[in-house]
Amino acid sequence: MVLKIAVWFAVFLKIITECKSFDVSRKTGYEINNRRLFSYPEEINIINRIDEIMGKLRKIAVANQKGGVGKTTTVVNLAACLGEQGKRVLVIDADAQGNTTSGLGLEKNKLENTLYNVLLGEIKAEEAVYKTVADGVDVIPSNMDLSGAEIELIAADGREYIMKECISSMEKNYDFVIIDCPPSLGLVTLNALTAADTVLVPVQCEYFALEGMEQLFHTISLVQSRLNPSLEIEGVVFTMYDSRTNLSLEVVEEVKKVLSPSMYSAIIPRNVRLGEAPSYGLPITVYDTRSKGAESYRALAETVISKEWK
Repeated sequence: MVLKIAVWFAVFLKIITECKSFDVSRKTGYEINNRRLFSYPEEINIINRIDEIMGKLRKIAVANQKGGVGKTTTVVNLAACLGEQGKRVLVIDADAQGNTTSGLGLEKNKLENTLYNVLLGEIKAEEAVYKTVADGVDVIPSNMDLSGAEIELIAADGREYIMKECISSMEKNYDFVIIDCPPSLGLVTLNALTAADTVLVPVQCEYFALEGMEQLFHTISLVQSRLNPSLEIEGVVFTMYDSRTNLSLEVVEEVKKVLSPSMYSAIIPRNVRLGEAPSYGLPITVYDTRSKGAESYRALAETVISKEWK
C-alpha cells in the first residue's frame, strides 16, 4: 500500500510539472507536450503490477533427487522465516518419510487426514490442513501411507495434475505454498512440479551432491515441455556449507560456472543448532532464533520475497 501511494504521488507530481510547462497558445484540449493529460500508461501499469504481485500466490517446489542435501530442513525453516515476515504459508509434505511434518511440531503417525487422503480424493485439501508451531505456517502432512500413492494413482485420469487441482481452492488463503518433494522422480514429484510455479534446488556442498543435478534439471525440462510450461527455476541454495574446507569452496565455484544466474546469495552453513532443531519438532527460528542457521534462513526468505518484484 505504501508503495502504491508513492507511485500515485509520483504521477501527480509529473502532472503538475507538465502543467507548468503547458503552452496554451500552441496546445488545445488535454494535450501537454504531445501527451494526453492524465494518460500515463507506464505509471498505471506499475500500479497494476503491484496489485497483481501483492495478490498472487507463489508455489515453490523444493526438490533434489538426492537425499541428505538439506531439502526438508530448507522447507521447514524457509516456511518459518516467511511466516516471521507476515506471509501466510502452506507447507505440503509430499515426502512419505514425513520429516517436514515432524519438523513443524506434528506427530505424523497420529494424524487422521494427510496428503495421501487428499490425492486419492477421499477428502478435500482443506480438511487436511493443520496449524504448526511456526506463526503463519500451516501444513498438509504426510506419513508412510503416501508411499502407496505412486501405485494407486497410476491408472488415474490426469494423474500428474491431481495435486494442482486439489490445492487450487485454497489459493486465496495463502501467499506461499512450499512443497517438500520426495528424493525421487516419481509420480508424486511430477505432481509437485506440475502444481508449482518455480523449483528451489538445495545443493549440499559435497562432491556427490552435484551428480544428481543433471537428471533433476532434465526432469524439470520435460515437465516444462509436457505438463507445466510456466515452470521456472526459483534458485539454487547451498546447504551444509563449511568455509573451513576447500571442498565446499570448490563445489560453490563449480556450480557457479553453470548456474550463476540462478544461485542465491544466501548460503546455509553447517550448524549444530540446525541439526538439533528437528529432534525437538521445531524450526530453527523457534529453537534458537539467534543462531547462524536462523539468520541464514532469514536471509534466504528475504531473497525469495524480493523476487516478487522482479
